Amino acid sequence: MGLLPFVNRDNNYMLVLGMTGVKMGDRLLQIGCEDGGRLGAIAAKVGLSGQAVALVPDEAAATRARQGAARAGVLVEVDTAPPTALSVDAGAFGVAIVDDTAGLVGTLRAEDRAAAIQEVLRVLKPGGRVVLVGSGPRTGLGALLARSPRPHTDTNPEVILQALTAAGFRSVRTLAERDGLVFIEGLKPR
Repeated sequence: MGLLPFVNRDNNYMLVLGMTGVKMGDRLLQIGCEDGGRLGAIAAKVGLSGQAVALVPDEAAATRARQGAARAGVLVEVDTAPPTALSVDAGAFGVAIVDDTAGLVGTLRAEDRAAAIQEVLRVLKPGGRVVLVGSGPRTGLGALLARSPRPHTDTNPEVILQALTAAGFRSVRTLAERDGLVFIEGLKPR
């Protein structure tokens, strides 16, 4: 049974799935991929009637994305592109997930961060939404049981909230900070 029988080890991605709200039939774009398993779990939600695309900054992230999709048994189109110049059509996606857990957007210079967020706005259809998944400090039992310290790349929610608002997103808010993750959402105006 193990040390912590109450911890659900069957699905490590339930929190991310709940916070992103991806559902069957969605056209999903994920920008960045630090955890291929997380991408695979999210992409599985779109089903056969949806589409999942991952745009990642380098070949290492592309490999993680492909392996995560393969382990989840889902089809994900993977391509490399910098976050400031996304290689997809304008208005093509209903949901964009930005994986900032390693600082892909949060560590950019202010003008590059603004350009990256403008690109997210461009590729979303009117009424589409962005969910940025960033890293935050682990607290509680998770902090005590962490096997090794994570590199310090915590997302600064205030910086992201301001950048999303400045780009033109509406209803920008922090959804949650839990289990070492930060979830920030914004909606593209209709």
